[in-house]
Amino acid sequence: MMSLWNKIKDQIKNELPEKSYTLWINPITLIDEKPDTLTLGCPNRFSLNWITENYKAIIESKIRENTEDDHKIVFKVLAPRKKTIVPQMFQKDEQLPLPKIPAAVNNRKKKFRQDFTFDRFVVGNCNEFAYSASKALATGNTCNYDTLFLLSKTGLGKSHLSQAIGNTVLDEKPDIRAYYISAEDFVNEMVFALKNNRIDEFKNRYRHSCDVLMLENVHFLSGKAKMQSELVYTLDALLNDRKKIIFTGSMLPVDIPNITKELSSRLSAGIVTAIEKPDYNTRSKILVKKSAELGMCLYDNIIDLLAQKLTKDVRQIESVIRCLKAKSELMGLKIDADTVESLIRCYVTDDKRISLSTIQDLICQYYKLDPAMLKAKSRKKIHSYPRNIYIYLSRQHTDATLDEIGASVKRNHSTVIYSSEVIERKLKLNNTVKKEVSFLNEKIKESIMN
Repeated sequence: MMSLWNKIKDQIKNELPEKSYTLWINPITLIDEKPDTLTLGCPNRFSLNWITENYKAIIESKIRENTEDDHKIVFKVLAPRKKTIVPQMFQKDEQLPLPKIPAAVNNRKKKFRQDFTFDRFVVGNCNEFAYSASKALATGNTCNYDTLFLLSKTGLGKSHLSQAIGNTVLDEKPDIRAYYISAEDFVNEMVFALKNNRIDEFKNRYRHSCDVLMLENVHFLSGKAKMQSELVYTLDALLNDRKKIIFTGSMLPVDIPNITKELSSRLSAGIVTAIEKPDYNTRSKILVKKSAELGMCLYDNIIDLLAQKLTKDVRQIESVIRCLKAKSELMGLKIDADTVESLIRCYVTDDKRISLSTIQDLICQYYKLDPAMLKAKSRKKIHSYPRNIYIYLSRQHTDATLDEIGASVKRNHSTVIYSSEVIERKLKLNNTVKKEVSFLNEKIKESIMN
């Protein structure tokens, strides 16, 4: 009967437009044939309804032409095929060398963005230490540590540096086994392995078949106790063999909620370095480099205007440069101040920013503190606590760099980071601090509105 149905399909094919036949008739399959009933399968419910309404008559007529029996036509929806989605780790591994394929090409084909290199990373005060630590880890020069934690908010370059490490390692040693994976994908792979009795394969991949592990966005592991435990064992195996491990995240390990002490200690066992928002000078260098890569030469006044306005992150800068190039080419516009101002309004809100001196005055008034004491060396709580609040609020409400904030209270870059982190932790644990900061935030908003 299968040959009969194929014959009928061929006849219908000659009478219908090609698209109609391909879309509706060709997917129909023969399920069963009895002396008085022909059962045909349709791929889904919508297909069944459409065929019944529009093509049942022609199918019945063709059956009558080719047989002497009267057949009742029954359409059924075919049972969907069970499809197992296999995580990438259990598919053909693109990061392990395959026969007759150059290892470096195979390793880097999809895992690492080839434009994410150290040469293309713009270095400034906001990221100099992160850049130096990443490059030292990648090259092995003057490096006595094997783990690195890159901390930053999105769009500031932590993924760029992480993948630059991978690209550099593979350039020097093409056969090395380097894995770049997000924490979310790591969890998904482990869940799949557990459900399919392939956990040994999973463990072997990350514990014994890995030379460099780059784990992105580790804060995703928050609250996943079993995953955290597995990662701890994996990290111990890698560290015991002196393998390189790079973590990225938007929160310090100690601040990730619902994370075990064991995992937190391993995440912060090596170098922990923060990448801050780019300051004016760094933004200017990024603008020059990115525009040159797109074949654009911007005048100094345009660079200055963009660097002053685009204070969010590197992605914002890149987006504006690409849009500026497209607008100038598609509309034939000259890249002048008016064109740039018009474009900037699409990317930047017209929020009024507050100055360091305004926040300093507010802190001194609220805590009844002499302004000179914010800059004093005193570590007494009555002086250090308001100073920490001032630093925290300055980072939240101004575009000032870490160095500028530090200079305003005669402190260095590291102290500014530490002071801000102290307040961030207190905000999670201490309601009094939370209420005070909330009140001060409202006062700052009022001063912006006035």
